[in-house]
Amino acid sequence: MDTDRRRLLAGGVYCAAALLLPDETWWDAMSRPSAEEPSTGMRVGRGDVETVRELTLAFSRMDQRRGGGHGRRAVDEYLKHEANEFVRGRFADDATRRAMFSASAELAYVSGWMAFDNSEHAVALQRFNAAVKLAARSGDAPLSGHILRAMAHQALDLGFRGEALQIAQTSVHGERYAAATPRERALLGVVHARTLAANGHKQQAARALLRAEDDLSNANDGIREPDRTFFFGEASLAHETACTLRDLGDHQRAVKQFRRSVRTRGAAFRRTHAVTLGYMGAAQIAQGGVEEACATWTNVLDAMEGGIYSGRARQTVVDMRQLLSPYRKRGIPAIGALDTRAASYLAQVD
Repeated sequence: MDTDRRRLLAGGVYCAAALLLPDETWWDAMSRPSAEEPSTGMRVGRGDVETVRELTLAFSRMDQRRGGGHGRRAVDEYLKHEANEFVRGRFADDATRRAMFSASAELAYVSGWMAFDNSEHAVALQRFNAAVKLAARSGDAPLSGHILRAMAHQALDLGFRGEALQIAQTSVHGERYAAATPRERALLGVVHARTLAANGHKQQAARALLRAEDDLSNANDGIREPDRTFFFGEASLAHETACTLRDLGDHQRAVKQFRRSVRTRGAAFRRTHAVTLGYMGAAQIAQGGVEEACATWTNVLDAMEGGIYSGRARQTVVDMRQLLSPYRKRGIPAIGALDTRAASYLAQVD
């Protein structure tokens, strides 16, 4: 993490954050058809749009099961070739044009998210930037908010707290939040809450959490949600709430929310399950529950050894060993066994 952060700082990636957050006139101008769009090229129809969407959802589901390190390059190949040809093609009407730019933006976002999950942070930021531009060309404000939310998440994980808050505030501004469905509003809002907490805005973070809970409670079967929100439900809200409480220093309530997340998450979300368990163990040991943390982290290794390829999940194993270090000489059997197993796992994947 520290190495990635230093490299991104040295490259000036986040010190020019304002370039990532243009004013509203830019968003409006981008959504209009360009006079430079090609009049020749392959003809693109609604069927092509559906193909991109189906592929995007398939890779997103695989990311949730196996982690971002599995299949990301295949997504990139499709982006560079087929998707690139589609957005340069001829469209029957403006609605099809917007739909294709939106679908391609989601695919670029998924590629970025997979890279982020696999700790390929510079690649992730490039893909997120491309996704924001494509979403802006489509005029899809909630999708733009969804992508900016992911960028805020990445910035926060890398320790760029101020930049994360700036990006998260943009993600919930105007139509990006107002035009979103309840489930997506909850997702945008809870990440905004995390960035507020990380910047010490305790009361604002608490209000944002309550609003996110209210938004998710308003989601129902009568409201069609975009496919990109399929992963976000009670378990994900609990996970992000726990992270917010942890960052506010409330480890006891954080552990409670992490437990709720673990209890309610479905089997299709194994990668996030491993990350949640890793964070929960860290919160438990912060309260002095060493053996409890060891039991939780044992479950992390069980999940990781089951075929998860995720830099974020792997990082929880690295963090686990660091957090256990002060306790190694105390003769606690669970620590020795867990540390040996963690070291063996890291030796195999590094």
